[in-house]
Amino acid sequence: MAEQILSPGVFLNENDQSQVTQLPAVVGAAIIGPTAKGPVEIPTLVTTYSQFKQIFGGAVTSGSNTYGYFTNIAAYNYFNNGGTSLLVARVVTGSYTSATANVSASSAAASQPAFVLETLSEGVIMNSEGPTGSNGTLLSGSADNIRWQISQASTGSGTFTLVIRQGNDTASTPSVLETWTNLSLDPKSSNFIAAVIGDYNYNYNATNNQIEVSGSYPNKSAYVRVKSVNLLTPDYFDNNGVAKSQYTASIPTVASGTFAGATGDIKGGANFYEAINSSNTQGLVAGNYTNMIALLSNADDYKYNMLVTPGLYQADYATPMASIILNTQNRGDAIYITDMTKYGSTVTTAVAEAGEIDNSYATTYWPWLQTIDPETGKNVWVPASTMIPGVYAFNDRVGAEWFAPAGFNRGGLSTVIRVEQKLSQANRDTLYLGKVNPIATFPGQGIVVFGQKTLQTKASALDRVNVRRLLISLKNYIGGISNNLVFEQNSVATRNSFLSQVNPYLESVQQRQGLYAFQVVMDGTNNTADVIDRNQLVGTIYIQPTKTAEFVILNFNILPTGATFE
Repeated sequence: MAEQILSPGVFLNENDQSQVTQLPAVVGAAIIGPTAKGPVEIPTLVTTYSQFKQIFGGAVTSGSNTYGYFTNIAAYNYFNNGGTSLLVARVVTGSYTSATANVSASSAAASQPAFVLETLSEGVIMNSEGPTGSNGTLLSGSADNIRWQISQASTGSGTFTLVIRQGNDTASTPSVLETWTNLSLDPKSSNFIAAVIGDYNYNYNATNNQIEVSGSYPNKSAYVRVKSVNLLTPDYFDNNGVAKSQYTASIPTVASGTFAGATGDIKGGANFYEAINSSNTQGLVAGNYTNMIALLSNADDYKYNMLVTPGLYQADYATPMASIILNTQNRGDAIYITDMTKYGSTVTTAVAEAGEIDNSYATTYWPWLQTIDPETGKNVWVPASTMIPGVYAFNDRVGAEWFAPAGFNRGGLSTVIRVEQKLSQANRDTLYLGKVNPIATFPGQGIVVFGQKTLQTKASALDRVNVRRLLISLKNYIGGISNNLVFEQNSVATRNSFLSQVNPYLESVQQRQGLYAFQVVMDGTNNTADVIDRNQLVGTIYIQPTKTAEFVILNFNILPTGATFE
């Protein structure tokens, strides 16, 4: 409605154009690899290392020794360096299933349990059933598995309390993980056990390349889901508010129990750390990665800006890595941090393997590194890709994605003890010319990432990691804005709405040293009548990415005595 002016005067109006541009959503890393426990082939987001440990466990036993997976070491260093979120896709070899627990009804005559619980995690590590020791200990109990307890039950109210405890606790000092109070077996009640705890069951369908969900209620427990409720108590009370006698015997009795029946275990003979080879990488083979490589190609469902698969390397696993690189390029919103060789290789081999790849959405580092395994406390050898996500996380925390994750300011590897091979200047030159980013050792200054090339062969701005990650960041943000334009009117107002959001963001990137200059065009020049008639809205974005100073040249001029300095 137009403003009505009824009498003469001066009218002062305010137009607030100082709104702060919304920053892009924080997107973290993704990792495909084996873990001690957790859901199999169900990508799961974690935001801290403690949450990672809670879901995916720690060390594993193979034969007579204890080991930690590269997955754990990568997650530990990523979060310790400021990483915000990690999408974990667990891969295994063989068939893995969950453990279950039958919770009995109060009536000993009941022909079936009141309800059945199932662990979210899969593998025999979840089995806690077995002999008991003193003070209520479970001889099969561990920090990785669980037990259940009904701590309170009332037939008068038809409710009970379920407690999930850690498998290695005791009766006198129970370690309670979750407590669910006022639960009911009445499917019409708001506190129905399946509705409160959840009964979703996720499974990967390789034919459709998607996760399928069965069940009616989202999982709210971090440890269990309700597999079935066998003794339902619909309309538990009669019209007088008294519990119906046919249902009171269904309420579970106060008791505790264990979980059993899970299958799937790491077998002896798995190769870990520097022993991984072409036929055995942490107990896995190349085919074990196939499903999750395909699933994480789905950019709509899974968001991340970097991907690692520590344990795969180009020399022996070129086929799965080629799929990952192609998927990453097709997504256009992430960079794949790769390895070229197994432990004990040479500079020449690393360069030769890097020469087989030509893609700006992938990058590689060399040599292997020795660090402390957070799960075993041992000094172990890991491929460089295990540690690089931590470098990227630190770089993004103290700088931005368009800063180079390299050099003494942002490329330090403080948790690395030593490198497999101490690189000379000639080694570093050979590696860098061959698109392999060297990890150098400098006396008194430590171990440092000393390169930031992508695996693109052609010399252009995109042969540098900081520029590729700048483009990824810009496309993620601007693409999100563009999603809101689909099916909107192709009008000046819509174009101006786009420009009013994109220009301020690019200005902020420029102020934070990501761009030298930029221009955004979305007007009649590129949205002609013909374009509009084809139901298209066209925008053109010109950017000049900031380059990094990788070669600092200082000229020292020696002058005679008495010379003047201008």
